[in-house]
Amino acid sequence: MMKIIVVKDSEQGGKEACKIFKEVLADNGTVFGLATGSTPLTTYRNLVKDDIDFSNAISVNLDEYVGIKPDNPQSYQYFMNEYLFKYKPFKHSYLPQGDAPDSKKEVERYDKVIAENPIDLQLLGIGRNGHIGFNEPGSDFNLKTHKVALSPSTIKANARFFKNEEDVPRYAYSMGIGSIMKSKKIILEAFGAQKAHAVAAMIEGPVSADCPASVLQKHNDVIVIVDEEAAAELKKR
Repeated sequence: MMKIIVVKDSEQGGKEACKIFKEVLADNGTVFGLATGSTPLTTYRNLVKDDIDFSNAISVNLDEYVGIKPDNPQSYQYFMNEYLFKYKPFKHSYLPQGDAPDSKKEVERYDKVIAENPIDLQLLGIGRNGHIGFNEPGSDFNLKTHKVALSPSTIKANARFFKNEEDVPRYAYSMGIGSIMKSKKIILEAFGAQKAHAVAAMIEGPVSADCPASVLQKHNDVIVIVDEEAAAELKKR
């Protein structure tokens, strides 16, 4: 079941998401799946300002670029430290290891992390092509953690975080759709007109690998937080 919350802007969206984090924690939720990128920034800012305490909780991140060390400013480990972990430390925080020497072993390691820490609340964004995590169009809905080749559109969208588009890694480790769907509750956030088409396909389109996020229609507890621009193509509000 999808609940749609339409907000004025991303700042209000972050406040709504913060409330849900607090509710899950108060209801004895202990494992939080976290996302990176520009979309969740207002959520993290609101969590930092709040009195919420994650010191007995665990975080499990969605993804990480392949070939990047944790202390690289473009790594998702660095991102999480800068925007959340150094202000709100968790008992333990898990991320894929981007510079792992053996991709197969790293995928197996991260699958074990997820299996041993069932996710109570998963935070997601959505790509312009409908991807969640780095599960690009065409991804198998049953996939667990995997190494994925990033699509040209995803590379282009992420280029704004790098000096040159050529610097964007071509591969990433990503939690698979099968793993995401096992989360007890999911928040998906989308802000801005550039996300409107993907949001409409996710909510009102057919469930199809062409729009990986559309699989969330099959989950029993999804909250979609969108601003007016991202909700613009929805027929039903």
